[in-house]
Amino acid sequence: MSKFETHAQIAESKVVAVIRGSDAEEAIQLSKAAAEGGIRAIELTYTTPNVQKVFEELQYEDILLGAGTVLDPETARHAILAGAKFVVSPHFNKDVARICNRYGIPYFPGCMTIREMVEALESGCDVLKLFPANDFKPSFIKSVNGPLPQVKIMPTGGINLDNINDWLAAGAVAVGIGSDLNKAYKTGGYEAVVELSKQYINKISQ
Repeated sequence: MSKFETHAQIAESKVVAVIRGSDAEEAIQLSKAAAEGGIRAIELTYTTPNVQKVFEELQYEDILLGAGTVLDPETARHAILAGAKFVVSPHFNKDVARICNRYGIPYFPGCMTIREMVEALESGCDVLKLFPANDFKPSFIKSVNGPLPQVKIMPTGGINLDNINDWLAAGAVAVGIGSDLNKAYKTGGYEAVVELSKQYINKISQ
């Protein structure tokens, strides 16, 4: 899959499920439930113990797998070799960008300032993660696109059913959701995550 195809699939999906499991099995169940609910892009975070097992379990599923909480180039390479089709960081790391460019994998670094965004753009990043998005309003995207009209932003953190369409209407290429899924799993298990994922898909289709 090319970088262009990955970008297109995420833009079409509009929702990326950010999966943080207390262990590999929980992450697998969260991912499968989100996929069953209609979410086609899954970000497996490297805070999950034995995340390699999660990649192995999900690689044959009909979903786009990415890696999250990637803090250094060594982790980025591990993720890419494990099957990640995109790499996400909470911050911008030039060495991670270099590794991703080398393997033709999109890199979505977390950026909050214009300076960080320009540096990421100059390193080949096409989509930038706004994190934590709950510190901003959706209108922030329009403000950024004034001086940087080419910037595509994926807000993550604080996205929920009440504000997801506000962010998409403001110009977000996609959004990342995670804490809602974890809460649903802890209170209602697998089926609760399936139902919540369906609600997100229905919400963005309205």
